[in-house]
Order: sequence, then structure tokens, then C-alpha cells
Amino acid sequence: MIDPAIKRGSARLAVLSVLAAGPRHGYELARRIEEQTGGALGFTLASLYPLLYRLERRGFVAGEWKTAPSGRQRRYYRLTPRGRRELRPLRAQWRRFFEALQRLPGVADA
Repeated sequence: MIDPAIKRGSARLAVLSVLAAGPRHGYELARRIEEQTGGALGFTLASLYPLLYRLERRGFVAGEWKTAPSGRQRRYYRLTPRGRRELRPLRAQWRRFFEALQRLPGVADA
């Protein structure tokens, strides 16, 4: 189990990274994050949608209502060009963070 504070800090990176692969609706986005992290990161829809709305207000993602194959109306989110520009340095920051942690005694063996 990952501490919720750590998960909150990584949420923007997780969402933008998954959307870089293509548009997703909220439920699918949450499911992909959980699957791709082996269940280590999971987001409830109640926590995911406020994040998506914030990212949309900042211009990092754009949402559009579409009809899903099931016939239901779903809001699909896609990464915008501004979101792609945000993702590059964000990934670099996290990479430096993990590299720094690895240099601490005992962390690399954890």
C-alpha cells in the first residue's frame, strides 16, 4: 500500500502519462493506471475527476463528450499540446527525485 500523500503527489504524472498514449474516459483512465502500476496506484472516480477538471482548467487536458461503443455518453480526455509540454519536465523531475532517493542509505535495497 502506498501512502495517500505520496499517491496525491504522483497523480498528475500518472494521469498525463496515461493520456499521452491516447484519449480515455475517466473510468478507463483509472483502470489503466491501476493495471499498469500492478495495483499500487488506484484512484477513485471521486478523486480522479477533480484532478481532471483542474488539469482541464490549466489547459493540460481537453475533455469532449462522445458516445462510447456501449451507447453511453462519456467524457473523453486527451492530452493537449500544452499538456505534452508539461509532461516532459514533470517526468524529468520525478526521474531526478527517484535517482536521489536511490542514493540514500538503504533505499536502493528497499
